[in-house]
Amino acid sequence: MSTNDKVIITCALTGAVTTRAQCEAIPYTVEDYARESKRAYDAGAAVVHIHARDDDGSPTYSPDRFRAIGDAIRAVCPLILNFSTGTIDPEQKKAEHVRLYKPEIGALNMGSMNYAKYNPKRKNWVFNFVFQNTFDDIQYLIEMMNTAGVKPELECFDTGHVHSTEPLLDMGLLRAPLDFSLICGVVGGLKATARHLAFQAENLPPGSTWKVIGISREQWMLCAAALSLGGHVRVGLEDNFYLPNGEMARSNGDLCAKAVQMARDVGRTPATPDEARAMLGLK
Repeated sequence: MSTNDKVIITCALTGAVTTRAQCEAIPYTVEDYARESKRAYDAGAAVVHIHARDDDGSPTYSPDRFRAIGDAIRAVCPLILNFSTGTIDPEQKKAEHVRLYKPEIGALNMGSMNYAKYNPKRKNWVFNFVFQNTFDDIQYLIEMMNTAGVKPELECFDTGHVHSTEPLLDMGLLRAPLDFSLICGVVGGLKATARHLAFQAENLPPGSTWKVIGISREQWMLCAAALSLGGHVRVGLEDNFYLPNGEMARSNGDLCAKAVQMARDVGRTPATPDEARAMLGLK
């Protein structure tokens, strides 16, 4: 790594589970998505990761809703659009919103796992389920993205998920250079420590780009580790509501601004969307 290396900052605006009862800044409406995306862009983000919601905050997999959100974001800023395929269409996992809208990036979960969050104060689970992503589903989504001209972002929650790319590369479905998201902090997956992150990054195919996704308040320690290791970072209200001082973020822009500050503190600068496109090999 060189301190001259640009860092791609991704903003995950909202997940599919949390609500405004937990954080008032979570976007629901199309206008909310556009406003939060502009705040993230103005703060230094280059990519925005999208889970769609209806106006009441409930998750939706409607291609029309994804299209409305994507169009609204593109009307106010040049961010790279990254659409989620997680939990999409649980019966068929067709991800029609990706096939029809053709965002530049589509997130792709690379394996099945126990997926949970634990509350040590209550000695109980906040949630607890099996996150199913079979090779048949993964292969279908890759083939669909290849046809649509969408770059897969390979989301890996554990070391075996990185290894899962090897047969897909051998089949010619995945095409180098690959782009990885390394998720740390989900119970059932990789632990949220700098050593675990470094081990995961060392396992990636040569020439790959990668970012860290740190869950909850460990996010900032993991961002610092990724910046030092030459990786990129994802922040946003999907993953964490809080700034390092414990204050709740007022917007996604607050979280992106802190990530930019951290990057500059280690001598790196945020990539613009066009610079990120070149780094990721996007068309």
